[in-house]
Amino acid sequence: MSILKPVLSAHWDEPDSFTIAAYKRHGGYKPLAKALKSTPDEVIALVKESGLRGRGGAGFPTGSKWGFIPQGDNKPHYLVVNADESEPGTCKDIPLLMANPHALIEGIIIGSYAIRANHSFIYIRGEVVHVFRRVQKAIDDAYAAGLLGKNILGSGFDLELTLHAGAGAYICGEETALLDSLEGFRGQPRLRPPFPAIAGLYAMPTVVNNVESIASVPSIIANGADWFQAMGTEKSKGYTLYSLSGHVTNPGQFEAPLGITLRQILELAGGIRAGHELKFWTPGGSSTPMFTAEHLDVPLDYEGVAAAGSMLGTKALQIFDETTCVVRAALRWVEFYKHESCGKCTPCREGTWWLVQLMKDLEAGKGTEADLEKLLDLCDNIAGRSFCALADGAVSPIISSLKYFRAEYILHQTNGGCPFDPVASTLFETAGA
Repeated sequence: MSILKPVLSAHWDEPDSFTIAAYKRHGGYKPLAKALKSTPDEVIALVKESGLRGRGGAGFPTGSKWGFIPQGDNKPHYLVVNADESEPGTCKDIPLLMANPHALIEGIIIGSYAIRANHSFIYIRGEVVHVFRRVQKAIDDAYAAGLLGKNILGSGFDLELTLHAGAGAYICGEETALLDSLEGFRGQPRLRPPFPAIAGLYAMPTVVNNVESIASVPSIIANGADWFQAMGTEKSKGYTLYSLSGHVTNPGQFEAPLGITLRQILELAGGIRAGHELKFWTPGGSSTPMFTAEHLDVPLDYEGVAAAGSMLGTKALQIFDETTCVVRAALRWVEFYKHESCGKCTPCREGTWWLVQLMKDLEAGKGTEADLEKLLDLCDNIAGRSFCALADGAVSPIISSLKYFRAEYILHQTNGGCPFDPVASTLFETAGA
């Protein structure tokens, strides 16, 4: 029996999987009809009972997030889907939107009904024009089928769904920056409180969920909370998409219950590329502290990864073999965060710039061992001191690489430059970063 659990990806191999006809062929939109026969509070209670947690990084319980929306307040409520997939190494939402957009749309309708929202939004990366077109076509087809608009399936529930293209800012993956951008302002994180559940889009109660989180809802409605709870671990329930990239034989998406290990996924992917061995990897994208080969058997759930010193994040498993210079890899990631800092917070705006300067010197072999302590001190003055988690993400690869590969930093200094062959080290750029 396979350890994989294809649900969202069960029919990706069908040539018409993205169409409404194919989605209905496999039971699509039947969960919606079932949900509309329940009360909104019953739907929220079912999602809570299932144990579904946000699949966008933090892992906050989805049902609880929906339950925070005040009821009977006579205000418009909004559901916003964060499809601004920008984390280096993360590549699960875009394939899902390309192959199975109606799972998201059905989840949005159910979620909107549950939180009593009559207008919802999908905020998507503007660069992925082909994805935008596919999702818009799916929305149009849902309207034509009477699944969006007025009186959905004769239930009396109305819902408008708007697809919005962002302008390519990484910061807009942060939910409050996304809301500002959606309102037409510059995308920058907001001071909280108030939280979006109280004052979100247009200062009204709002839920912001990741694509995968919402797309998982129809299967829970269809099969029940017990079915979902039977997968995963004690506190991390259900199935999820793991994105494997980098120096592996067969990279790709692996949908499995939470708690699977990297060793198991690598076996399914044919292992590290021939003739090489694992050096380091990220469990949840570049903003999560890196792991090494000693962490191959860490359960890839929220608690297991946290206990080992990192974060599950977006489950972007970036794999690097021994040809990769860890100092250069960390530098490339920090350069990304410096470039994507919105500039609102001084520790992040100034700190990421200084991190890049120090890392460039260290990578070139110009630094001293004292600079390593200076680097850690700088990280300490950046982490936890900004409006959002971008600054934390910027220091994670540095702190963790120093933890596991301090000798490699020193080797750069004694060698007077990078000890890795320049051609070999450029392989990093094809490793999903």
